[in-house]
Amino acid sequence: MNQTKRSVTINPGMLCQPIGAMQAVLGIHGAISLVHGSQGCAAYPMRMFNRHFQEPVEIALSSLGEDAAVFGGADNLVKGVHTLAARRHPEMIVVLTTCLSETIGDDIDGILKKIEVPVTLIPVHTPSYVGSHVTGYDNAIKALVVHLAEQTGPTNKINIAIGLLNPGDIRELRSMLDKMRVKAILLTDLSETLDAPLILPRPTFPNGGTTLNEITDTANSLGSIAMCKHAGGSAMQYLANKHKVPVILGATPIGVANTDVFLENVSNLSGRPVADELRRDRGRLIDAMIDVHFKVAQKKVAIFADPDIASGMARFVHELGMEPSIIATGTESKEFVKDVQAIASQTGHEMEILSGCDLYGLHEAVKEVGVDLVMGNSHCKYIADDEKIAFARIGFPVFDRVGYQRRSIIGYEGGINLVDMITNSILDHADAA
Repeated sequence: MNQTKRSVTINPGMLCQPIGAMQAVLGIHGAISLVHGSQGCAAYPMRMFNRHFQEPVEIALSSLGEDAAVFGGADNLVKGVHTLAARRHPEMIVVLTTCLSETIGDDIDGILKKIEVPVTLIPVHTPSYVGSHVTGYDNAIKALVVHLAEQTGPTNKINIAIGLLNPGDIRELRSMLDKMRVKAILLTDLSETLDAPLILPRPTFPNGGTTLNEITDTANSLGSIAMCKHAGGSAMQYLANKHKVPVILGATPIGVANTDVFLENVSNLSGRPVADELRRDRGRLIDAMIDVHFKVAQKKVAIFADPDIASGMARFVHELGMEPSIIATGTESKEFVKDVQAIASQTGHEMEILSGCDLYGLHEAVKEVGVDLVMGNSHCKYIADDEKIAFARIGFPVFDRVGYQRRSIIGYEGGINLVDMITNSILDHADAA
């Protein structure tokens, strides 16, 4: 498809930086985000998280108004930090900038250095007029290790940057690591904080999450792996440059080949062999793929997701015998384009690659190429409905179905979940036709 450069975005395909940074902070025990911006900069993200994770999410706000736009928002930020520290007693407050606070030029780094509270304060620059939620997540993870990581002596752990994945994915990751008896520091772990059990009385902060001590200890690990290099890769690279922690920026472990490589990387860094139980899991995934082959083979697929998820999914649908025809992401990335081009070269498929596209551009590509299945977040449903094709939900946000956030898409078990979801989406569509 010939992409025409438009001067307007129609139905954006990505979210703003602060949302990604907030998700990173939500995976830290006792931490809370303080958004240095106006009301909507906290209200909208909270609503997005509520709908996707089905959990209550609290985001603090400095409540900038018209006066701050003229005179600066330093007073609001100072009062916000003191109030939050006094009322919630967090272990850490992560201050996130927005379009407004960046435009008026508030020096949050300097302001925070002058505030005296018994709380760790971390500034993160996340202006919404550049990048996306993926960029914001990456910036937040890097800020955490820059401010907290400290060499105190070698450990037998490895660092794993999770990326913008779900609680179910983190539980599957932990299961794989447990089977290999590998200890890891996860940046960051929202498996309990955004899928918490109902406990009364309700704790001030959810149990679980990555601790500040663990983040400090990342400088002493055996090595680092970024499961989503666009979302966490820069933090792992910083640890390599600053603290000489070996780093691997690989593909997201979606499907057979990518999971194989991921487990080999874990084995090489930790010195632990890949467990026989994981090999059995691999065999079950391959068996599931064979079971559905005649139902899905040669079906054309359009995939829309964050860069690392989209490229990982492209390889997996090829493994299923399908044709990854359109691979799209809302985040502009040359690295994404190179990754997908490499997959196209290795598999022999012709793929339409859309980097930094909006949903209008995706819809136009779907109409031009002609596909049998669309895979994307809940907003992509309308494309599938309009074109009368099958639809499978992946990515963020998924708000029109229950339980997506609890199911994994990574690893061999996640691959089985994907096999079932993809096949059932095609069968449901055929039944409805």
